[in-house]
Amino acid sequence: MGKPSSPAALAETGAIRAQGAIREKSTGARSIIRSLEELGVETVFGLPGGAILPTYDPLMDSNSLRHILVRHEQGAGHAAEGYAHATGKVGVCIATSGPGATNLTTAILDAYMDSVPLLCITGQVGASLIGTDAFQEADIVGITMPITKHSFLVTDAKDIPARIAEAYELAQTGRPGPVIVDVAKSAQNAECEFVWPPVRDLPGYRPVTKPNARQVREAARLIATAKRPVFYVGGGVIRSGAAQELRELVKMTGIPAVTTLNGIGALESDDPHNLGMPGMHGTVAAVDSMQRSDLLITLGARFDDRVTGKLDTFAPDAKIIHADIDPAEIGKNRHADVPIVGDVKETILDLIDEMPAAYRQYDKRDISEWWVRLNRMRETYPLGWTPTEDGYMAPQYVIEQLSEVVGPDAIYVSGVGQHQMWSSQFLKFRDPRTWINSGGAGTMGVSVPAAMGAKVAMPDKVVWAIDGDGCFQMTNQELATCVINNIPIKVAIINNSSLGMVRQWQTLFYSGRYSNTDLDTGHGTRRVPDFVKLAEAYGCAALRCERPEDVADTIRQAMAINDRPVVVDFQVSADAMVWPMVAAGVSNDEIQYARDLAPEWDDEE
Repeated sequence: MGKPSSPAALAETGAIRAQGAIREKSTGARSIIRSLEELGVETVFGLPGGAILPTYDPLMDSNSLRHILVRHEQGAGHAAEGYAHATGKVGVCIATSGPGATNLTTAILDAYMDSVPLLCITGQVGASLIGTDAFQEADIVGITMPITKHSFLVTDAKDIPARIAEAYELAQTGRPGPVIVDVAKSAQNAECEFVWPPVRDLPGYRPVTKPNARQVREAARLIATAKRPVFYVGGGVIRSGAAQELRELVKMTGIPAVTTLNGIGALESDDPHNLGMPGMHGTVAAVDSMQRSDLLITLGARFDDRVTGKLDTFAPDAKIIHADIDPAEIGKNRHADVPIVGDVKETILDLIDEMPAAYRQYDKRDISEWWVRLNRMRETYPLGWTPTEDGYMAPQYVIEQLSEVVGPDAIYVSGVGQHQMWSSQFLKFRDPRTWINSGGAGTMGVSVPAAMGAKVAMPDKVVWAIDGDGCFQMTNQELATCVINNIPIKVAIINNSSLGMVRQWQTLFYSGRYSNTDLDTGHGTRRVPDFVKLAEAYGCAALRCERPEDVADTIRQAMAINDRPVVVDFQVSADAMVWPMVAAGVSNDEIQYARDLAPEWDDEE
């Protein structure tokens, strides 16, 4: 918990502590700060402005809150996300009204799609001005309603502690997600009494955490009797802190598993049960396992289109066990034969308890032939890459070397695009919460500020932001925040001088017509900007690597610099593509292992 105000400070405000309760003279603004202190919040990312200015004044007096001044509100939101990803705690960000609040919406959407717990506090114009189109007024509650768990508008100062406490609780319980508390400037300025703990009022909010025992027993029966079962592991396993329990269940059953983009790290990359990532850019073995499965044991995943491909052809012979804390996800995209509403960790623990009896009652099926097939697929179609034809570095090689030199103890934070997919394929992970990226929203620009937030949360960890040259230009201003606040992240720019994933689609589906995807940042261009000069202008250490024989040494140089951020410009080929690939809207059976090369499916039965 954060430190509350000192006894002397409490005495000055007329505070009274009785039977664990706090009552003190305050203002609405000070109540915001005091609420965060009492909740144990340690770090806040934000940017002041007129409508939130009253709150920034008492923030200066806090002994326990560290405020990190970002250069753009989107950076505050993504930094809070990175903090939350790395720790499992609620990330907190602050912005002013109007454009300040709307600049947060990209990060709010990102957190909503990936179930990241965020508390977003925004200023609003005075209560009497709401609805008058006042200067910098925006209905941020209305704007964000579809992309938050809940949004509060506070116009009465006495309500602030309860709304902050409720928002904090909502953000981290049930299915985690972002919650906004929008506070009118008039409420911040008003005098009031700060009372803690406040009376929370969340009618109807009772997330189910304990799974139904009958459903768990039925799931255990299906698992015991399946011939071709697969664990389909999503980000919910990470969010619920269930990685160790999952590993125990997988080892107990001997069943193969696939981990989605947000589920990476739930199993070790080198675990022999781990077939890798399924879906659009998943491994052939992972995709094949789901398509041929007779039982998908779905844990904290949501059957999104990037995993299923054409939905009506996905896993056609599989029964579905679907465990999720959000009942709205179950049956949304695929009918669940055994729906289990509850915390995934609790569900896994119950399955661990139930499986021995199920194996005794129903006789454990021999799945060795299933493994023969999957191992053949894994050996025949491993992840790999071919040298580039233009002579420039292969980006896959850079990421392989990064993984080898840096190792699995680091936290890796990617942007969105080709470099994200290559990172998910070629980095090796051992622990949960060491892989951070934007899965559901696919937000370009997330990497640098999210890495900043992760490094603040885990200062003893090495944190690498792996970014594309397009993504990096969206939020690199947060390097200034990192330099000034002594947050020494390391940034690997996989610079192919283009919007790489869009360019790949243009190569494959638009006859190589590269409409507006060249960025002029790489080899043979004007280098606008020159990333080395840009990084140096921000006060970072800067390196450039253009030859494969220099990659490992360049990474070691970056690892040796720990007194400031490091930016490495890896100049790579624009022609490299991400494989395997399932084109959008087609069946996963049509996966391409490489361009114009499809796996052979009909050699097994």
